Amino acid sequence: MGPAAAALPVARRRRGPEPAVHPADFPGPPGRDGVIVVEAGRTPADAAAEISWLRQEARRRPWIRGIVAHADLERPAAAGRFVAGHGGDPFVVGVRRNVQDEAPGFLGDRVFRAGVRLLGEAGLPFDACVRAPQLPELTELAAACPRTTIVLDHLGKPSPGGPGYDRWRRDLHRLARHGNVLCKLSGLATETTPGTTRSLVVDAVREALDAFGPGRCLYGSDWPVMTLATDYETWLELVHEALADHAATDAVFHRNAVRTYRLPAVGTSHV
Repeated sequence: MGPAAAALPVARRRRGPEPAVHPADFPGPPGRDGVIVVEAGRTPADAAAEISWLRQEARRRPWIRGIVAHADLERPAAAGRFVAGHGGDPFVVGVRRNVQDEAPGFLGDRVFRAGVRLLGEAGLPFDACVRAPQLPELTELAAACPRTTIVLDHLGKPSPGGPGYDRWRRDLHRLARHGNVLCKLSGLATETTPGTTRSLVVDAVREALDAFGPGRCLYGSDWPVMTLATDYETWLELVHEALADHAATDAVFHRNAVRTYRLPAVGTSHV
């Protein structure tokens, strides 16, 4: 079985219409249900164009099952327009408003939280890309928005074995107490420092599996960003290694993503 719907390649775009990395370059097999693409840090003004471009690509490559798109959740009018336009769109399967570089307190903002709650009302999950020190804020957000499914990207970006690692472990377990939060097993390769051993990275993935349980973890590749530090096959093998003691590989690589992102059956029109 190849990586399934939770294999999350990033379609990195330049400023302008041409992609810097194209979906055709994706090295992994599409898997049983294909892949979901996550927004790629485009300008907010390009968010609609990013959805349209990927929708066109999906018509040529049906293994692109959907996009976790950008929405300005801190702007009520923009958030409302997004939900009105895409709440019933089978190709838009979630939202990521990248908050990893926002100032402390951003996740506690009343207006932003209202935008996150709006996603829950529309049945759209919120992908949370945060850094490890932001995990306590994300825990408070999860408590304040219990009807919104939150997917923690990249395990919260710890540095395995590095500074702040023990605090990350404690904060991750506190976050996992909220049943509306899932964890994406991705993105660690670019967070490691020189000399970090493979075993430390495997241990970090196992920590997330222990905290959330395999029923609330999803595989993610973080391609092509991950190629700054590793390759697709190596990361895939590492996650399989971390899962060696669990009998839920299919859940992590397939079922959890299908459920979380509400993917239609294979062969059903989604574009």
